[in-house]
Amino acid sequence: MSLEQQQALETAFVMHTYGRYPVEFVRGEGMFLYDASGKRYLDFLGAIAVSALGYNHPALTRAICGQAEKLLGVSNYFYTEHRGEVAALISKLANNDLAGAAALVEALDGADPDAFAAAAAPAPGEQVWKTFFANSGAEANEGAMKLARLWSHRAGNGGDTIVCLTGSFHGRTLETIAATMQERLQKSFRPLPAGFIAVDRNDVEGLRRVFAEHGSEICAFLYEPIQGESGVHPLDAEFLKEASELVHGVGGLMIADEVQTGIFRSGEPFASQLLGVMPDIMSLAKGIAGGVAMGAVVARAEVADIFQPGDHGSTFGGMTLAVAAAETTLSELVRGGYLDRVRETGTYLMERLASVPNVTEVRGAGLMVGAELAPQAGDAHDVVARMLDAGFVINATGSTTLRLLPPLVCDKTDVDELVTGLASVLG
Repeated sequence: MSLEQQQALETAFVMHTYGRYPVEFVRGEGMFLYDASGKRYLDFLGAIAVSALGYNHPALTRAICGQAEKLLGVSNYFYTEHRGEVAALISKLANNDLAGAAALVEALDGADPDAFAAAAAPAPGEQVWKTFFANSGAEANEGAMKLARLWSHRAGNGGDTIVCLTGSFHGRTLETIAATMQERLQKSFRPLPAGFIAVDRNDVEGLRRVFAEHGSEICAFLYEPIQGESGVHPLDAEFLKEASELVHGVGGLMIADEVQTGIFRSGEPFASQLLGVMPDIMSLAKGIAGGVAMGAVVARAEVADIFQPGDHGSTFGGMTLAVAAAETTLSELVRGGYLDRVRETGTYLMERLASVPNVTEVRGAGLMVGAELAPQAGDAHDVVARMLDAGFVINATGSTTLRLLPPLVCDKTDVDELVTGLASVLG
């Protein structure tokens, strides 16, 4: 079907919630997308940090096709393959135990369940993390907030207020919009659910004032280690450490929204590990299953065990197809040396971007990078459109900021091609 035909159909029958660019992508390969006319595009958006392994990765394609031939999924009333394996891998990665994760992957490769069970068994003193499988980042954030409030109530703390950061983004449901402290996203949907307080990112004194005034009401502090939708703004380690001490001091929990920053994106398994402050709960999605829809709530075992049968659920969460895709995605990332690759390529990307005319600031970590534009560069959305015409897929988070979230298979050659194209457009 042609682009024009697709546009006509969507205009007639699809809700107009996105301003789409006039391109119809029909296939992908590695770092590249191809439209209906056969034109090739170098992708530095990765479906918004979703395509961790790039497009049409052979191992992921085999896993999806193989599982589809066996069983797409059954209800969560039953046990299935892959769910426990993925949760065990996430637990090792949450501890930044790459050797432990590699041992699990080796056992999976050898189809040795006894070896897997032995490698998964926690060592004395090892923190165990448990996972609830969902379908999206918003759903994962809802589950994380629900768990934090349940923890507070059952622990007898009584607090139900969640402290959030201005400029954050946590999803499009009413609850997650309420936690997203951006007026432009909230104004049309009031009244919103109550129980949220805003503080400016990296404002230590403001954070202290909030806890001094509302401490007994607070059950959690919710944060993105690097704010994505507001323009790729990393949190300061000092600020996050202060938040951790304050929220734990009132019996509350730290919730890290790692939907965009997690799954090796930052150069660590999870971006909180860059800042030296680990949360009590994490929300995951985007890259976790390489393109198959999945979200996850991950929590320290003592927090996770507050959830009992009937407290939470999801019809499609943890379906066999999705967890098979997640198992393969995480295994490929662990065995493929991706952390070193992401760190090296990300550093190179930031250095090259800093030399581009009309780029005034570059910020981020790993392959989550924002580039601030000078006024003479024009509106960032227009830059995105011109880059698309030139065969590059990037993103703008506002009128002055470009955001780059390429697949983690990105290398320096891809960076060079992107930077050459951007310099031409901005020059």
